[in-house]
Amino acid sequence: MGSTESFDLIVIGCGPAGEKAGAQAAYFGKSVAVIERAQHMGGSCINTGTVPSKTLRESALYFSGLRQRGLYGIDYSLKENLTVHDFMHHEREVVEMERRRILKNLALHKIELIHGQASFEDCHTLAVAAADRTRRLKGEVILIATGSKPHRPAEIAFDNVRTFDSDTFLQMDRIPKSLAVIGGGVIGCEYASIFMALGVNVTLVDGRDRLLPFLDNEISNRLRDRLAALGMHFWFNERPAKTENSAVGVRLIMKSGKVLETEAALFAAGRRAAVDGLALEKAGLALNDRGYLPVNENYRTTVSNIYAAGDVIGFPALASTSMEQGRVAVCHAFGLKYKQRVASLLPMGIYTIPEISAAGETEESCKERKIDYVVGRALYENNARGHITGDTAGMLKLIFARADKKLLGVSMIGENATELIHIGLTVLDKGFSIDEFIEQVFNYPTLSETYKYAAYDGLGNLAGHKLREG
Repeated sequence: MGSTESFDLIVIGCGPAGEKAGAQAAYFGKSVAVIERAQHMGGSCINTGTVPSKTLRESALYFSGLRQRGLYGIDYSLKENLTVHDFMHHEREVVEMERRRILKNLALHKIELIHGQASFEDCHTLAVAAADRTRRLKGEVILIATGSKPHRPAEIAFDNVRTFDSDTFLQMDRIPKSLAVIGGGVIGCEYASIFMALGVNVTLVDGRDRLLPFLDNEISNRLRDRLAALGMHFWFNERPAKTENSAVGVRLIMKSGKVLETEAALFAAGRRAAVDGLALEKAGLALNDRGYLPVNENYRTTVSNIYAAGDVIGFPALASTSMEQGRVAVCHAFGLKYKQRVASLLPMGIYTIPEISAAGETEESCKERKIDYVVGRALYENNARGHITGDTAGMLKLIFARADKKLLGVSMIGENATELIHIGLTVLDKGFSIDEFIEQVFNYPTLSETYKYAAYDGLGNLAGHKLREG
């Protein structure tokens, strides 16, 4: 090990939080080193999670013709002889493009990229074990952005042939005829719906009694009903006790005694901070009881010069929020009067089939907080664009205050929900009433019009009768 190299900022991990934090600091003239132990940049977002799953979703919709079913009088079926190579081709192209983009961004900002495993020697010093040598780095500020990794129950035999976690799932060499997905959270629901679209017989297993329980109940139930109508099976209130290899593939034995035989199984039931090898204790750090690094509102840890951002700190563990957390952390660390906070209202995008997005309050949260609210709905089946695209099962739901009609929450399920949510998010963020949607002119025919008609529906409910849509 040679002499110690000094930097204003050292970032551990080059996922969304790490990349954007490093670029932010470099933009303001700080010397920055980014340490990444994986072969490729981008973290799970680019390599195993966000981008691959969303790209695969589009491939599944293309190969299955699911978007076009019912249009033109044709009943599409899955293209014959579909191979894993066909299915993964576009995903690999997109992932490689994103990897190149990150490297270009680091080079543009003159950030030093170091491949290797970082470990703390003290709160300012890191040893980085690279392929050829070990380097010692000293940082005025250190940001931990190492992401998360899947929770692997000890009683489950993960072999990456029949039984996978969400980081290894896409290493499969064939598309199974049947698949069990354990976990009704975001990752589980997304992959379950993707493979269902490909004609795989999917059973979703969850220890709770509903999917995505943080969503508005009505939206969660609509998703369940839509997936069930497309052929998905649900085992609620069930938890696997162990797995065994079988002639079919894998046998899942539930704690209740029920048995599920399936060709492949994906465990997507929880994640925890990926901090193996960091020697956090030498820096005076420790994980909380949920397995994540605790931080304050500025993303500072319990050690004053060490910050953390992204999945390593837990909820909401979204790429979009991770990027902002990294930027805010750096601005606070160096006293930069630029980005002071992450927006209090965060949009949530869930790329199931159909997709879901939400921001703000739900009916359940309003009841819990004793908020007097009114609901307005607009169905895709009453929207011309919905019929044009072939999605007539979607819905927009607005929640607003009875007293002043201030918008409180937006939930949406259906085509383009993750794009359309931002219309509602802007009104939410500004504290405006649903009258904004009534007064706005929307292009016709568009799904955006659902905002106007959901507002009309809400006004009718407020008055105790349905208003005529103008």
